[in-house]
Amino acid sequence: MNHNRKVPLNSLAKKLDGDRPKGTLYVVGTPIGNLEDITHRALRILGEVNLIACEDTRTTQKLLNAYRIKTPTTSYHEYNEMTKAPELVLQLEEGENIALVSDAGNPGVSDPGYRLVSLAIRHNIRVVPVPGVSAFVAALVASGLPSDSFRFHGFLPSKRSERLATLGQARVAQRTIIFYEAPHRLIATLRDMLEVLGDRNLVVAREVTKVHEEFVRGSISSVLEQLKGRVIQGEITLIVDKPLPETLPLAPPEKLKQEFDDLLAGGVERREAMKRLARSYGISKSEVYRQLETQK
Repeated sequence: MNHNRKVPLNSLAKKLDGDRPKGTLYVVGTPIGNLEDITHRALRILGEVNLIACEDTRTTQKLLNAYRIKTPTTSYHEYNEMTKAPELVLQLEEGENIALVSDAGNPGVSDPGYRLVSLAIRHNIRVVPVPGVSAFVAALVASGLPSDSFRFHGFLPSKRSERLATLGQARVAQRTIIFYEAPHRLIATLRDMLEVLGDRNLVVAREVTKVHEEFVRGSISSVLEQLKGRVIQGEITLIVDKPLPETLPLAPPEKLKQEFDDLLAGGVERREAMKRLARSYGISKSEVYRQLETQK
């Protein structure tokens, strides 16, 4: 297969601008670890487009070298996408075909890509998805936890107060919940999960599809014990089981009242304060009101 041959890829959907057809933006999924996890179609597209926009050109170049693809690359990441996206759209309008890739997985899923895709659509440029592997899907299907209904939250906030609020919103969801997390925050996050979610079943999927792939399974407390003293490295996906109705953690009334008073003291209106607490603890505003009434 010749991956370096440049041929028109948008012949089925030409958008004329004068006499010149616009190009096509291909959103291409790439391996999350094992370089064999890429489709024949993705390789063909990467070899045929005029340009590949990469989150990190050095990372993508390893993939291109492995398959002898010589297509030029350019950087497109979270720090330059404000200025880079318009430049790429201009090239697309001039008829060039561009492939958008991230370092691993599908662009736009916890990676840059949304801004370029939305801008291309606004300029009537054809956007074509080229599916590939996704870390959270791969981890979910191998976790052993229910996969019929789940919610993907992406990366948890690094700030603890925001992380607790996110977990509070997820605590009553009757479905499997999935997060990404940085390895250096893993232990702190698991402790926060234990506090907010209760001791439910959890799987820590580390380095999925890579040489040191690992799945640590058990209750949150037992996983914490298993990881105690270890230096955690690599990409982390957390898959958390839904709670049993009888084990749903309740918001401590005393703590709720203190937080409510603090919000009022900070100038937040009463209704807004109850709304924030409901969102933080994953309960209804009426339940917040009921618990506040018990503290009078």
